[in-house]
Amino acid sequence: MRAAAVTEPGRLRAIGAVLALVLVAFGAVTAWQVASRATAADAVVDTSQPLSADAAAIYRSLADADTTAASGFLSGGQEPREVRQRYEKDIALASRLLVKAAAAGEASDAARSRIAALNEGLPRYTGLVEAARADNRQGLPLGGAYLRYAGDRMREELLPAARGLYEAETGRLGSDYDDAEARPWAALALGVVALGALAWAQRRNYLRTNRVFNHGLLAATAATAVVLLWLVAGHAVARSGLESSYAHGARSLEALTEARIGSLQARGDENLTMVARGAVLTKNGDDQYETNYRSGMARLIGGDKGPAREGSLLDRALALADDAEGRAPVDAAIKSVRTWQQRHGEVRALADDRGDYKDALQKVIGEKDSTRASFDLVDSELERALGYEQDEFRRAADDGRGAFSGLAAGAAVLTVLGAAGAVAGIGRRLSEYR
Repeated sequence: MRAAAVTEPGRLRAIGAVLALVLVAFGAVTAWQVASRATAADAVVDTSQPLSADAAAIYRSLADADTTAASGFLSGGQEPREVRQRYEKDIALASRLLVKAAAAGEASDAARSRIAALNEGLPRYTGLVEAARADNRQGLPLGGAYLRYAGDRMREELLPAARGLYEAETGRLGSDYDDAEARPWAALALGVVALGALAWAQRRNYLRTNRVFNHGLLAATAATAVVLLWLVAGHAVARSGLESSYAHGARSLEALTEARIGSLQARGDENLTMVARGAVLTKNGDDQYETNYRSGMARLIGGDKGPAREGSLLDRALALADDAEGRAPVDAAIKSVRTWQQRHGEVRALADDRGDYKDALQKVIGEKDSTRASFDLVDSELERALGYEQDEFRRAADDGRGAFSGLAAGAAVLTVLGAAGAVAGIGRRLSEYR
């Protein structure tokens, strides 16, 4: 072996073996890193983002169920059928999505604990609501106490657990984004090393034989360059698409979800203000639910007039909408919230200043010119905005993960062909010694 290493044929054999090894290693590492990033990109689109959306839907359904239960209670002993159906639909949706979340593999410990808390607390909540509804039908004042207690359990137990689940799934989505967008440094470094080794081998061949081209080594260089350029361009396109899906899709969805939940909670507090009639007070002697409503509105939109205050939920949702079609429903929601606030002021004037509870109640739950009508417009506009941003996310994310298509297999095939070309080129040179 020592003697072979100092002869030209021996050196050529060693060079051929090293070139083949480097090229195969380049192909293997490229295929591995691209496959891992493609898997993470698939998880973003098919697993983590849908689970994050489902967690947000659980939160929204529970908040809407609580709001709807209060609306039905305000309607009297015989609540409207559509209100009852909406409540049952919300509870059924939350239950179905909880089953789906529990069945999803690789859930974190935090997500599993939140799911368990929701599965335990939801039957207790619905039982309290049914007790409140039964007492309300009989005209018993105890129904209001049951409903307030159910609302407290929703705000203190169920909604925090739902938010924890949403945050856990959103964190998982962020982790998948990081994995999908990570640069394949090892593959890039090996590609540069492979090109450098091939260039050195061809220069050595030229200096020793005065032959300008070696067809095998030239083919190996071309295959390596194609893989390296494909890797750089494919990853750049994939990263751009995924970043766009996050910036203009996932972040907008998060902001809109927060705004929609905020509006639901404000509506629930408004309804409970009418249910409690001042029976629940803050330490300062103010109506607890009216105080909650005002703080919720401040967080949702801020102020009483004009555009959404900077830093509010609706302002953030509007800022993240990147085109006119995405901004239109958010603008409409802002206008509807302003109308809602105006009508709420009229309700408080009737109830607090004039003691006219009956007319105030109609201003809250009536079908026309009521806070209910304003809230329904807000909710429908935010739902429309969510649908649009979901489509934006899907298109950008599909474009991003599509850039990985065929790259892993193509890199493996081309580098194997390149290694074969390098060995054949060296073999052609070796044949001259026989």
